[in-house]
Formats: sequence, structure tokens, C-alpha cells
Amino acid sequence: MMIKRRLEDKIEKALMLSPSVALMGPRQIGKTTISLNIAEKSGAIYLDLENSLDAARINDIAAFYTDNGDHLIILDEVQRAPEIFPSIRGLIDKERRRGKKTGLFLFLGSASMELLQQSGESLAGRIAYLELFGIDALELHAYSPKENIHTLWLRGGFPESFLARSDKDSIFWRRNFIKTYLERDIPQLGPRIPAQTLERFWIMLAHNQGGVVNASQLGRNLEVSSVTINRYIDLMADLLLVRRLQPYTANIGKRLIRAPKIYVRDSGLVHALLNITTLNELLGHPVVGGSWESFVVENILAVVEGNALPYFYRTSAGAEIDLILEFPGKEKWAIEIKRNSTPSLSKGFYIACDDIKADKRFVVYAGAEKFSIGNNVTAIPLTGLMEMLNTH
Repeated sequence: MMIKRRLEDKIEKALMLSPSVALMGPRQIGKTTISLNIAEKSGAIYLDLENSLDAARINDIAAFYTDNGDHLIILDEVQRAPEIFPSIRGLIDKERRRGKKTGLFLFLGSASMELLQQSGESLAGRIAYLELFGIDALELHAYSPKENIHTLWLRGGFPESFLARSDKDSIFWRRNFIKTYLERDIPQLGPRIPAQTLERFWIMLAHNQGGVVNASQLGRNLEVSSVTINRYIDLMADLLLVRRLQPYTANIGKRLIRAPKIYVRDSGLVHALLNITTLNELLGHPVVGGSWESFVVENILAVVEGNALPYFYRTSAGAEIDLILEFPGKEKWAIEIKRNSTPSLSKGFYIACDDIKADKRFVVYAGAEKFSIGNNVTAIPLTGLMEMLNTH
């Protein structure tokens, strides 16, 4: 039995409202599986543009559409054929004039900015964007309510890693995934960065998981400039493997930390990069706190799905909030993350909440109950907060 991905229903709804939908996410995250499920239900035509025969079929996309336009057309790894987007714009506009306005194309891509730039310029007003995250705690709970969330934390959200028969099989898959990205996928995108250099950089980010980035220090360690370090971060962020969490820097009148936090988005990749193979090894490793915090943040953002802007907050005096969600209308939720089962908060969290005028205050902790701990703060398990956000 496969884990049901929450986004599948949202893709189908988006296809009912838009002529085209772009589904983005790193390789092996489950995009193809979802699209094949949709194709099976709808009779859609699926083409993988990494396959030379499928790629050849769309050399003349207008002719291909003439023969197949009565079906949804799914194009996988579409960033490999940027030249087709202007023609697709013409096809969409032609169909609009005929009264067929939705559900024409589903694009799958594994490089976010590249796909956004290629499609956005040609298909403005004709495309909806969705991002597929790894398996998250809510999907895990729906799949197996008794499954321990720590397995997901250790192995990460890539389906083949999480569903592996053993921790040994899981980390074997993740190590191969990293090797493939370094030796094949990244070079295909164009940047000529030695695989060994990029691997060292990736490992440095894992060691500093969830920390504020210091490009100069990273540059010294790799013997490159801080400009080059930022270029490496851009690349990994574009591939949806690394996240920059921006600081909240509204005019508060205090000295604020203004550099972003950087973290490897999938916790399983963090642990593979650091050779952590079991939960006991993870619990005794210095990265445990940063890994858990980043895991929780990424799970929360998986259900927010663009409905709120994420930030962190830190002053030079030590007032801090792990995650701020700013919703339309400027409603702000302050979220602190604790790995223990008896949550306690520092004075700095309360000061920070007053600084930003937080509308709601939460501490995500390892227990199973939701309760108030006073001062308008609610202690809540991760899945409880995710369920709340899923319906917000």
C-alpha cells in the first residue's frame, strides 16, 4: 500500500480551474507517481522528456496536441524542453477561444526557478503552481496512525527512503540519491562545480542545520569566495533541496539578526550526509536539535502551501521565535519548537511575541495533548498544529 499524498486532490482541483498546472519538487519525491495516478483515472497522456522517444514526440507540440488534445497531457521533467512554452501558450489561447479553458496540461519539474522562469514568461495567467513536499507527518498519520513519527524524522520524506524495509536499506537509497545528484543531475543543469566540492558544501550545511548562514566562514572552509557560497546556496535552493528561512525584519526598533537561516530540507538527507543511520545515533549527535527543528518547520510549511509567509525572528539581545507564519491580512502566528515532552519557554520567546505583536502563540512539543501553558501560549503536537493549518 502506498501513502496517499494530500496534494493529489489539490492538483485535480487546480486542473479544473486552470488551463495548465506546474507541479514542482525534487527528483524522487513522488511527482511521477501522482501524475500516473491522475493519468489512470482521467485517461491522460504521460510523456517523460528524459526519454528520447517521448521527447521526440513533442518536437512539434502543435501537431502532437492536434492528435491528442482531447486528453490531459502530462509532461515530466519539462525543464528539459523550455522551447515548447511559447507554442503551448498559443494552444491554450486557441482552446480558450473555442471554450475549452481548463485541464489541458500538467507539467512536472524538478528545478524550481528554472521552471518558473521558463513557464512564467510564456504562460502568465494560464498556469497554476504547486509544490510537492516529502511525505509529512499528517500523511504518515493517515497511512498508519500508530507509526512513530521518529521513523519519518530519521529517514526523511522521500517515499523510497521512508518505505524501505530497514534503516540500512533506507540510508543506502539516500546515499545513492546524493551521489546521483552530485554526479549527474546538477552537472546537467549547467554549473561546472566539482562534485567533491559540492558534497563538502552540502555536508557543511548539514552540520549547521537550521543555523544562520555565514557565507564568509563557509567560503574560508571551502577556499572559495562568499559570492560563490551564495551561488551554491542559490543552486541548492533552486533544486528544492535547501531552504532559506528569511528573518522577520519589520521596523521594530531593535537590533535584529538579518541573515537567513539555511537548512537541508529533507531530514533524511541531513542524516545520510552526516552518516547517521539509526535513531539512537541521531539522538546522541550534536545535530539533533537543529535537525528536529528543521523537520518540524518543513512539515508545517508542507501544509501552509503558500497561504502564509514564513520567517524566523531573533534580536541581538536573544529574543527569538523559531517560526513566524504571516497570513494575508498580516495575522501572525509565533511558533516555538521543543523536542521534549514537557514544554517550557524562555523569557526571550515572550519578548519576541510582544515585539512582533503575535496574534497566536504555539509551542510544538513531543507530547500528544493540546493544552494552554499560560500567557496565551498553546502547547500542541506537530500533527495537531498541521491539522489546524490545513483548515485555516
